[in-house]
Amino acid sequence: MKLGLIAGNGRFPFLLLDAARAQGFAVVVAAIREETDPEIDRRAVEDDHITVHWLSLGELSRLIDTFHKEGVSKAVMAGQVKHKQIFSSIRPDWRLAKLLLNLRTRNTDMLLGAVAKVLGDEGIELISSTQFLEPLLAREGVLTARAPSDEERKDIEYGLGVARAVAGFDIGQTVVVAAQACVAVEAMEGTDATIERAGDLMRSLEDDASTLDHPGDKDPSPGTPTLARRLTVVKVAKPNQDMRFDVPVIGVATIETMLRAGATCLSVEASRTLLFDRESLLSRANQAGIAIVVVPR
Repeated sequence: MKLGLIAGNGRFPFLLLDAARAQGFAVVVAAIREETDPEIDRRAVEDDHITVHWLSLGELSRLIDTFHKEGVSKAVMAGQVKHKQIFSSIRPDWRLAKLLLNLRTRNTDMLLGAVAKVLGDEGIELISSTQFLEPLLAREGVLTARAPSDEERKDIEYGLGVARAVAGFDIGQTVVVAAQACVAVEAMEGTDATIERAGDLMRSLEDDASTLDHPGDKDPSPGTPTLARRLTVVKVAKPNQDMRFDVPVIGVATIETMLRAGATCLSVEASRTLLFDRESLLSRANQAGIAIVVVPR
């Protein structure tokens, strides 16, 4: 049986590809020119059961035609397509242009749901990637050697309320918190950029406090930032998360971004978050002293 793979950026498409091949599927990859790693071509050279077709983000009709010609009736989405790409200089074909014009709102859920419906109308069922990657779903509990501190747990509790409210409006799925104050909220920029922005903001607060402590290198004054330096990252799924697309994911890159930003704790939701390269992820978190906890939905 053939499986269609609509591949975005990052390592997610490669994990899905390996899992599908391990289950005996031949895979037809629709590689998005603006997003997909060119390494996907090498996989096709090494495996006769993998076929790669490159297309632009705006070529919805070509995607459908490609899957029809290849005999694909089931497909998965794997890998991020940056939300801002949707509003960039891409040239939508007539089918995508019509779809965009008919959307009530242009958020991720509305757009991808509409694409899924178009595919379904054309006999191509979009299924959840978690059918192939269930072992990677996070299970409830503390995953790292260090559990969150009492202060970090307070930040998690506060952050969950904010993140779930924001996710309910399909704005973003991540918030960064310090001392029960919201430092950054994810929007189009993505999780890593949100964490980096929070780190930049905290550094600017420290710089301001340093100026107060040493005004003109004269007598020091007790200026200190109001917020604690330690950041907690809280990532959630949407209240009615469609697991066919936009599944929350964390990996080693998430930990590296947190380390650069000065974040010390990460909270994700059980059964609705994929953990990529789990051993390396937890090893790096432990080395960095970062706590990772998986909370119930």
